[in-house]
Amino acid sequence: MQAQNLALQRDKYKHLSDEQWRWWLQQVEGKERTADKLPTFAAIEEWWYPIRLSCEQCSSEFTAKYKKEIIQRNGLLAKQSFLDLTGGYGVDTFFLSDAFEHTDYVEQNAELCRIATHNFSLPIPSRPKDTEIHVHHSAAEDFLKSAGKYDLIFLDPARRDSHGGKVFRLEDCTPNMVELLPDLLEHLTAEGRLLLKLSPMLDLTQAVTSLSVVSWDVHVVAVKNEVKEVLLLSQRQPPTITAIDLAHPEKAFTFTRDEEREALPQMIQDTGPNISFLYEPNAAILKAGAYKLVAQRFGLHKLDANTHLYASDQLIPNFPGRIWRVTDAKANVQANIICRNYPLTPEQLKKKLHLRDGGTAFVIGCRVNGKPTLFFAERVEDIHAER
Repeated sequence: MQAQNLALQRDKYKHLSDEQWRWWLQQVEGKERTADKLPTFAAIEEWWYPIRLSCEQCSSEFTAKYKKEIIQRNGLLAKQSFLDLTGGYGVDTFFLSDAFEHTDYVEQNAELCRIATHNFSLPIPSRPKDTEIHVHHSAAEDFLKSAGKYDLIFLDPARRDSHGGKVFRLEDCTPNMVELLPDLLEHLTAEGRLLLKLSPMLDLTQAVTSLSVVSWDVHVVAVKNEVKEVLLLSQRQPPTITAIDLAHPEKAFTFTRDEEREALPQMIQDTGPNISFLYEPNAAILKAGAYKLVAQRFGLHKLDANTHLYASDQLIPNFPGRIWRVTDAKANVQANIICRNYPLTPEQLKKKLHLRDGGTAFVIGCRVNGKPTLFFAERVEDIHAER
């Protein structure tokens, strides 16, 4: 039964108190909202769900498992201790904890602690029997005052102010990562690492600069071309940036800031026959800022210094993003409008060309060598195309 329909049938369940009724609705809605996002939890009948906001803000199972892959590649599996200082719903705690002998979950919200205590005590067939998570109702700063040392400390700071509004700087998050960083470093073992989950809305360069006392590997994580998370892993080696879409992990793009800074992509000279195909990197690569290097690595021409579209005369099928074939036929009824570094918005361009949305044709407006240019194109669908 859908939660929305169930909410209208209060009179049928008069034997339930208002508190019991609200809890039941919360459980039905929570499972409906997260069934696709958290299939492991959805399969457990006794699993408890928190309020809607916590369900909406939590990591997905797929991004949580990617975090485990990261620490595995960095030699952190089979270590002794893991601390999640901002436990929340506990998704990341759950999937990271089976890599460690001891796990501490810390959360300042008492209700989330109650739910986590119940969920973490449930027998899960796919997990090691000796996996145990210790729940602590505490603010992160208070817990650290008496904490020991850990092989991995994970934080996902809250990105809302006291009025519920979104914040866009690390200094405004809770806890304040910039202020807390020296204390966190004191609680790491000799080989320990920090793993931070940041909002895709945060300015990546500014965030890394604010935390520059530590070198960070950066992971920009997208799912189906939508950036979901930005992860920072403290690193002792020269740091790298990885842009990955979990729908196509084989197309992960890893680079360093120096590589991007020193890249010398070929720039397009005109709109002649060498523009047969157009390319747009996926959202993770664009967020990571590999604007020049992606062209250099794939042998593409960049259309303009500020246009993050690229061109070739032959198809490059394994490109990590969308590909279009430029056509001679102009769209005259329907088209999908895309504007990149173009003086008109998609809506304005659609009105100017007297087009309706939809169909298989594309009109791509951009600047080429500073000149506003229109391309008529069709999407190249290969075996890696988005579904």
